[in-house]
Amino acid sequence: MPDSSTNPQNRGRSPAAHLARKFEPRHAPAVAAILRQSPEAAEWSRKSIEQLEQRGEVAWVVETRGDNDGDIAGFLVARAFAGEAEILNLCVAPSKRRTGNATSLLDAAVAELLRLHVKTIFLEVRESNQPAISFYQRHGFLRTGSRPAYYQNPTEGAVLMMRELPG
Repeated sequence: MPDSSTNPQNRGRSPAAHLARKFEPRHAPAVAAILRQSPEAAEWSRKSIEQLEQRGEVAWVVETRGDNDGDIAGFLVARAFAGEAEILNLCVAPSKRRTGNATSLLDAAVAELLRLHVKTIFLEVRESNQPAISFYQRHGFLRTGSRPAYYQNPTEGAVLMMRELPG
């Protein structure tokens, strides 16, 4: 994983404070709890979360070090195929946002996707989720289009974004 201290987003933060690592099915309850707290994120059942690997998706969790050593603070799920990848879900618990957790997850995902020879990463984000859109833009993603009425509960359009990877 890249050294998060070189990312301007993480200046003044301890890189050891956020440990991103591969998702394991035992993390599903914590991931489901984070999703319940995050109505702006894609809705997934606990069963669906437990079956990520069976569907060929790659996922990471981020743990924070602090009062409850090793708490799951967030997760990222992607799928990769034929040199392309799509981020399916990236979510951090509301109380753990804006502290570098999402950056740690994205850095871990990009490192693994590069290893898998991915050249382009795509994603969709709710058009009202300006913090997420800004986050992705700060990390090199560009707006490429939109999809009206893509999300439900509530019905809302999606902003399409992509990032080219080096190599």
